[in-house]
Amino acid sequence: MKPTIICYPKCGTCQKAEKWLKTHGIEYMYRPIKEENPTKEELEKWISASGLPVSKFFNTSGLLYKEQNMKDKVKILSHNELTDILSSNGLMVKRPILLTDKAVLVGFKEEDWKKLFSK
Repeated sequence: MKPTIICYPKCGTCQKAEKWLKTHGIEYMYRPIKEENPTKEELEKWISASGLPVSKFFNTSGLLYKEQNMKDKVKILSHNELTDILSSNGLMVKRPILLTDKAVLVGFKEEDWKKLFSK
């Protein structure tokens, strides 16, 4: 299975991640997060596979996150309520998300990506 990268084309971090994949000769599938917003079911699966708390899936530097005062809400809302919010708008979701048959990585940390693809 080819890895899938879920991105927003105007996101600088997504651009870096795509460049990294291309530089390392890794073929991948691209999914635009704004047009193909993750479903609640997908998010649940990815959160579980990543081992991360749901709060790590929020785009904390995004305008929408700030406008909706999510910094405080993330601390008090239930997991179910938070995944509802994430599935309602792809721009609320941290990106890129890298999906492989081995792992789900959120954001672009070069060391983590190197480690994943060196296995």
